Amino acid sequence: MIVGVGIDVVDVARFTAALERTPALRTRLFTENERDLPAASLAARFAAKEALAKALGAPVGMHWHDAEVHRGDGRRPHLVVRGTVAAEVDALGIGSLHLSLSHDAGIASAVVVAEQEDTAR
Repeated sequence: MIVGVGIDVVDVARFTAALERTPALRTRLFTENERDLPAASLAARFAAKEALAKALGAPVGMHWHDAEVHRGDGRRPHLVVRGTVAAEVDALGIGSLHLSLSHDAGIASAVVVAEQEDTAR
C-alpha cells in the first residue's frame, strides 16, 4: 500500500548560486559521499531529500545527512536512510522507498513513493 508520494523540483542555476553564496550549505545538506558531485546531480539529490520528506508527511526533526542517494549496479538511484529518517520510515511501516531523479533544461526533479510493507504475506 502506498503511504505517501513526494515530488520536488529545483532550478539548477539558482541552487548552484546558493551553494556558491553559502559554501557551508554543501556540508549541511549533503553527506561526504554526495558533496563532490556536479551541480545538477546535487540539485537532484536535494530534490530527492525534499521529495522524501513530503512522502513521509514532512515530519519535524529529520536530518539531511540521514538520507543519501546511492546509485546501484544498474545505475538506478535509490535512497539509503538512517537515524532520524529511518526512525520515521519504521514508524510508518514503510518497507520500500522508490526514487526517480531527472535533470534537464536547467531543472532537477525527484519523485519518491513510500510503500508500506505487505504484512498479508
